[in-house]
Amino acid sequence: MLLSRFSLRLPSRRTVCLAALTGAGLLSAALPFHAADTPAAPPPSPAPAVGVPAKNWVLPLFTAKEGYRNMTLRGSEVRPVGNTRIDVSDLSITVFSGDAAAQVETMLLSPAATFYPKEQRASGEKNVRLIRDDIEVTGEGWSYDHAGKKVSLARNVRVVFSAQLNDILK
Repeated sequence: MLLSRFSLRLPSRRTVCLAALTGAGLLSAALPFHAADTPAAPPPSPAPAVGVPAKNWVLPLFTAKEGYRNMTLRGSEVRPVGNTRIDVSDLSITVFSGDAAAQVETMLLSPAATFYPKEQRASGEKNVRLIRDDIEVTGEGWSYDHAGKKVSLARNVRVVFSAQLNDILK
């Protein structure tokens, strides 16, 4: 199936029916958890100067309350642009269940993208591949909002369902 515009909300892994593709958001933050009686951690190391690339970059993000892995971003090369965005080559986003099971729910792969850490949002003009147990989506001109668990694709969209879709046209 080829579409010109496609928007998809990512449901929990257990939900396979098409109507549930508007799944709820997931609490997430990149802040570490500290007990009240633990002294504050030292300030983080200063970020690399704007424009200085980093190779084999990995950014794990965790849930604020429980500290479970929520999302991991990887790139073969990243370049910070100002204080609000990071340009990433060979972006790989792995979205986890956010609980103790740490199951992989979704993977997004793109050869070139921009990541906005404060908003936990990524986008790119080149192609993207979204992979789940029940669906695989490819397209171009994409954006991913982690808080809303929403992926939007602008063109050359192809969707392949691996799950059974009973009575979808009723």
